[in-house]
Amino acid sequence: MATSLTDADKRKQISVRGVAPLEGVDDIKEAFNRHLHFTLVKDRNVATSDDFYSALAHTVKDNMVGRWIRTQQYYYEKDPKRVYYLSLEFYMGRTLTNTMVNLGIQEQCDEAMYQLGLNIEELEEQEEDAGLGNGGLGRLAACFLDSMATLGLAAYGYGIRYEYGIFNQRIHDGWQTEEPDDWLRNGCVWERARPEYAVAVHFFGSVQNENGDWQKPSKWRNTQAVIALPYDTPTPGYGNNVVNTMRLWSARATRGFNLNLFNTGDYIQSVFDRNIAENISKVLYPNDNFFEGKELRLKQEYFVVCATLQDIVRRYKSSKFGCRDSVRTQFDQFHEKVAIQLNDTHPALAIPELIRLLVDVEGVAFDQAFEITKKTCAYTNHTVLPEALERWPVKMLENMLPRHLQIIYLINARHLKDVAKAFPNDSSKLREMSLIEEDGEKRVNMAYLAIVCSHAVNGVAAIHSQIIIDDTFKNFYEMSCRLGETNKWQNKTNGITPRRWLLLCNPSLSQAITDKIGDDWHLDLTKLRQLEEFASDKSFIRQIAQIKQENKERLASWLSQSQGIKIDSKAMFDIHVKRIHEYKRQLLNALHMVHLYNEIKNNPDGDFTPRVIMVGGKAAPGYHTAKKIIKLINSIADIVNNDPIIGDRLKIVYINNYRVSTAEKVVLLFCFSLLLFEKVTPACDLSEQISTAGTEASGTGNMKFMLNGALTIGTLDGANVEMSEELGGKNIFIFGMKVEDVEAMDKKGYNPQDFYNGSPNLRRALDQIRAGLFSPKQPDLFSGFVDDLLKWDRFKVCADFDAYVTCQEEVSQLYKDEDEWTRQCIMNVAAAGKFSSDRTIHDYATEIWGCEPSPGQRIPGPSDAHPGTEE
Repeated sequence: MATSLTDADKRKQISVRGVAPLEGVDDIKEAFNRHLHFTLVKDRNVATSDDFYSALAHTVKDNMVGRWIRTQQYYYEKDPKRVYYLSLEFYMGRTLTNTMVNLGIQEQCDEAMYQLGLNIEELEEQEEDAGLGNGGLGRLAACFLDSMATLGLAAYGYGIRYEYGIFNQRIHDGWQTEEPDDWLRNGCVWERARPEYAVAVHFFGSVQNENGDWQKPSKWRNTQAVIALPYDTPTPGYGNNVVNTMRLWSARATRGFNLNLFNTGDYIQSVFDRNIAENISKVLYPNDNFFEGKELRLKQEYFVVCATLQDIVRRYKSSKFGCRDSVRTQFDQFHEKVAIQLNDTHPALAIPELIRLLVDVEGVAFDQAFEITKKTCAYTNHTVLPEALERWPVKMLENMLPRHLQIIYLINARHLKDVAKAFPNDSSKLREMSLIEEDGEKRVNMAYLAIVCSHAVNGVAAIHSQIIIDDTFKNFYEMSCRLGETNKWQNKTNGITPRRWLLLCNPSLSQAITDKIGDDWHLDLTKLRQLEEFASDKSFIRQIAQIKQENKERLASWLSQSQGIKIDSKAMFDIHVKRIHEYKRQLLNALHMVHLYNEIKNNPDGDFTPRVIMVGGKAAPGYHTAKKIIKLINSIADIVNNDPIIGDRLKIVYINNYRVSTAEKVVLLFCFSLLLFEKVTPACDLSEQISTAGTEASGTGNMKFMLNGALTIGTLDGANVEMSEELGGKNIFIFGMKVEDVEAMDKKGYNPQDFYNGSPNLRRALDQIRAGLFSPKQPDLFSGFVDDLLKWDRFKVCADFDAYVTCQEEVSQLYKDEDEWTRQCIMNVAAAGKFSSDRTIHDYATEIWGCEPSPGQRIPGPSDAHPGTEE
């Protein structure tokens, strides 16, 4: 049975092997007080909770910086191949607790704060959530950085230091409103500015070519320059002394104010000009999976790759390998020491930028520069939705990046020669596969550019990787096969870091697992398979059920305190937390809410499984349909939650401002976003993963819930397919159409009206919404919404509705059998090993990057440092 220890006591049981209990508590207390007095200039009488958090964060950072410096010195000495992960998003979330866990000092810090009369959990709550990502793509990048460090890879994350991250969400009268996420308003303890590595990034201007030859070294003149100032954040591995670096770039104007302009009236304009330059890193673009060709977004994409490539070349030239020739740096073997991974198409401009640097700056011949770039770069695709693929107008590129457009045209000329070779006498292929699309406004297809100039292309789940070679990029895959590039197309199923998403956010479950099978699973999640032999152990089932219940009570208490919502913690927690988008089908969930409401109203004395349906997620500010879905869910909640006949048998909760730290709370019960996700995941009973088959690239929220013992209801889409395979097709609720069914329906012609006419339950729900049952003050609020659904329904909500309802009935019946439900939860945890980001990164390293991971191997500690070899 679970003990009655406090959360802090449970967390003290989790530590990295080899660290003596309570070692260094006095040192931590001394460092804490020193930082409080000398760094923050406060004493205990006037210090705030934020001050105490900062003092603790500085103390923890003190324990990391020696390892950080030593890691970079170690890389300089050993000169391994470096991996550079380029991403426009890094959804890091909170850093303090994750750092303590990875350094193995969480127990000591807990004890030190206790002795000082402070609550460490309250201090952790003071940390701002570094929301530098929209969701899955950015959170994946953060998990990858953790795994790269844990596997001992010499890896660097490169992105933008957005001054404002993903917006804070507020719900007013059921509608989403946005507020700025000023996450830097109190500074950031963890980052360190590196002005000595600042570089210039140029835009606009004109190109002077040698004799008009674009392949020759050219001069880019009369440009507008912006300074890219790097800020470094340490990313520690788990228990191995490795601390890698995430380097984020901040835009700065190139020169200070000229005060002489004040008297001429130009001073104010000079301020405005400076602000325009610095707007590049001002705000993260909200993502709604719909590409918009905004000039500022293009500037951001070039800004990060230009600064990063200069940094990569600088580091290569100063390395032992790069300096092997005393006369001139040789680039013929650049790819043997540098691997660049493009996280989706956003950093695809790294390709023409690297060629530009090699040709125009380093004097490398164009053909050689192209081959070097292709051997160095690899591309990860994250979407099959055509509207999400980036296509930049040629005119915009010609104006902003004229030299890069020339290089893209040269790449396209080479590419079309290969197309003609692979598909002789097929002129249609030349048009279909050109990097320059000419139907209407000329545009550059950035996914095509990334494919042509990368030595490896991968999807992020088995079904997604199959779709991109069978459909999205079919011509390019066939061309690769014909030209002998057989290993170019790969799959790398996404994963999550088990440290953050189980060890950190669900300490009670982590300890229960460790008590049964030991702690080897921290670094090898496949060890969780050993839990299968305990899945029928009655005492273990009761223990896991009790842990889940405690997590649910914790979430219920948090919701009561933070949102004033009272829920029954004994009810099933049915969680659907992710970015709000039509393809993720929160609307299907909403229709099921209405269906359950109707069933209870029609049979008030019936035997219904109590259920709390929780939805969380943000809609992009300009995505009006997604915002309407949020309003609909909240409107349904207003009616359902206030109907005395319904009572506690059905409650609907929309969780405001879903973020990573929220997810950590829910993980115990279910999962949604970083701050929220960490709160919610441990408490989830049922995880909703109900996207239309063939639309979700992978998903990682599904993995987090599975790892924390939630059962999944979902379609065979994204990673759900592999989750079902790992579970042997059992212990998971699969419903609805498969990819081939969706394709067949589209070919035949899909009419949602047919399903409306054929399903009484669907018709009743839609008619009630359209008639204003859930919006009595504005009866026609959703009428147009329903009409549009019955005309278009691109994501087959109506087609899958009846199957979803039937599957949910199976869920309700199983939940009544607590032992069997818990047994299946244990089987889900046991089968989650494949979905570790350690496994994903191991596969990237060995099959794409040409690096050898070293899990569990510790590098020399800070005491072995040698001065003068930092980088």
